Amino acid sequence: MINIHEKTLQDLEFPTVLQQVSEHCITPLGNEKALKISPYKNLGELKVALQLTNEYVASLYNENRIPNHGFDAITKELQLLRIENTYLEVHSLKKIVSISLTTNDIVTFLKKFEEYYPALNNFASHIEVTKAIIEKVDTIVDRFGDIKDNASATLFDLRQSINKIKGKINQSFATALNAYHQLDYLDDIRESVVDNKRVLAVKAMYRRKVKGAIMGGSKTGSIVYIEPETTLQFSRELNNLEYEEQEEVIRILKELTNFIRPFLPLLHDYQNFLVEMDVIAAKAKYAKSMNAILPEISDDRNMVLKDAYHPLLYLSNLKNKKTTYPQSIDFNPEKRVIVISGPNAGGKSITLKTIGLLQVMLQSGMLIPVHERSKVCIFDRILSDIGDNQSIENHLSTYSYRLKQMNYFLKKCNKNTLFLIDEFGTGSDPELGGALAETFLEEFYHREAFGIITTHYSNLKMLANEMPYMVNANMLFDEKTLEPLFKLVVGQAGSSFTFEVAQKNGIPFSLINRAKKKIERSKVRFDATIAKLQKERSKLEKTGESLRQNEKKKIQEADKLEEINAKIQKKLESYQELYDSNQRLIYLGQKINDIAEKYFENKQKRELMAEFFKIVQIENSKRKKVSIKQKQIIKAKEEKVKLEAEKVVSVIRKKKKAAKEKKIEAPKPKPILKIGDRVRMEDGRAIGSIDKIEKNKAVVNYGMFTTNVSLEQLELVEAKK
Repeated sequence: MINIHEKTLQDLEFPTVLQQVSEHCITPLGNEKALKISPYKNLGELKVALQLTNEYVASLYNENRIPNHGFDAITKELQLLRIENTYLEVHSLKKIVSISLTTNDIVTFLKKFEEYYPALNNFASHIEVTKAIIEKVDTIVDRFGDIKDNASATLFDLRQSINKIKGKINQSFATALNAYHQLDYLDDIRESVVDNKRVLAVKAMYRRKVKGAIMGGSKTGSIVYIEPETTLQFSRELNNLEYEEQEEVIRILKELTNFIRPFLPLLHDYQNFLVEMDVIAAKAKYAKSMNAILPEISDDRNMVLKDAYHPLLYLSNLKNKKTTYPQSIDFNPEKRVIVISGPNAGGKSITLKTIGLLQVMLQSGMLIPVHERSKVCIFDRILSDIGDNQSIENHLSTYSYRLKQMNYFLKKCNKNTLFLIDEFGTGSDPELGGALAETFLEEFYHREAFGIITTHYSNLKMLANEMPYMVNANMLFDEKTLEPLFKLVVGQAGSSFTFEVAQKNGIPFSLINRAKKKIERSKVRFDATIAKLQKERSKLEKTGESLRQNEKKKIQEADKLEEINAKIQKKLESYQELYDSNQRLIYLGQKINDIAEKYFENKQKRELMAEFFKIVQIENSKRKKVSIKQKQIIKAKEEKVKLEAEKVVSVIRKKKKAAKEKKIEAPKPKPILKIGDRVRMEDGRAIGSIDKIEKNKAVVNYGMFTTNVSLEQLELVEAKK
């Protein structure tokens, strides 16, 4: 059984990941559930969850997009359905119909595309697809959210009666309005509406003369609003009918609610299914945002993480347009423990957290940002001790807390455990703390646990060198600037660059020398050797990278040249073919010209035909028999070459034409038109004379009619003498 402690999740900032995942949810219930995601305790359930997320990610890239799963929560409606004799309002019924339609669409879609989404289809297969609720509600509620007239015979009759009474009220009111208006008892506005009732706007002085119920008055007191006596009786009747209508609507809603009540477990399943779909979709969208994938899951204890990114760092840097450096690391039964050393701010802790966080995410059913050739395995426990955990409440120092953690590790650590310890052994006397840390590490090692630790202690680096299934690793630094390169190199311990960093930060050289004398010479030499080796490795890395880049450029250039050469060769061949073809045609043309000249002189038709036939025979003897398809290919090739040649010729022609146009004189200016000039419209035939000119427009008289025309559209036929 898999069990990952809450403390580990906090250390690795897993709640922040969940916060980011929940932001991709489109429903409040989904958002709430996403924040509660935790590592799976069962391996079978975990593999299914990973497959569900992976299939949903695939749907974001292909044409078969899974239908939208958005819905309004029906939690209150489900609670009401559990209570007898309650009824659902219309808006609640519409929510139930909507959630039923959405679920039906998704379940039907997944069934249809089972081949693409086998896991998702299996996940949805227990959900029953039924249209009973949808059809029943549809017979009673219209698309505007009102109860239909034909929902029951009683309701139909009541609404018919209500409409008749409303007609009578309007008729009687109109009669009273006309009568009192003729008597001049009404104000200019004549009528108004009070409490949804039409009332007469009576002048205050005539209020006693108008029979009816006073419903109010204007602010100034000049108008009194009165409902005419003739309409009062009908209004009372209308109130009674409306009350009966409301009672009938409630009865219909109760009946409909009783019909839906047996579907309560199904509706509960619908909501849970859509919430789960929302969480799966959120995981998929989060995976897409960082190009995460589902790597191969290894059943043996082999783990290879290639180009692994820290999710939170990657997304933050992507937002701020900064570079994120991936790390590559691998574990197997023969390389179980990795000891990362090197100076601070080099990325040791980030590497440690990257591996831990990716493992926790994977074991929570989420995809991880690694190379597609990566391989992962599942751990029963992930133990972590990261950061300064000084506890003021419990009066524990950092070291006391760490000892408590180590005690917990000793109880839980086994061959299916991954342990992650940052700054191992710190918080106490370096000699004594280092010795105790070494003992703990030996114990974890003998229990065959997998783990990563970061440390500055030389004895732990030496231990990693001595143990067969433990390796040293370090974060690369630039040997000149001592700037971190954020690249993990496995197989060699890293120097802490203690004295080098001190020197770079301006500490006097004399003080550094005194410090060196105070510690054992062998330790300084050991650290200096490591530092030297690290510098050499850094140089080799740079040289190797430079050589790789140059080789890549040369290959690309060679490919480009080869491609250009092939194109030129092809063009030359095509031009040669065109040239040969044209030469042959010129030769034939010359021969025919000679025959024509001969005929011109002697007028011998028979000789002419014999000569011409002879030429045709000679040419046909050279021709090979080719199929129609081959002819088409040859013709297409010739056309292509001709087009290319014509393009070049057309450019030359255009240049010549432009040169000629430059030499042509500018067109003569248009004559100024005056009143009396005979004119016609451009491209027109009818001739008229100008009667009037106003603002670039002329009134042209054509005899039968006159018209306004712009001066620019007219051309002079004959000027006025």
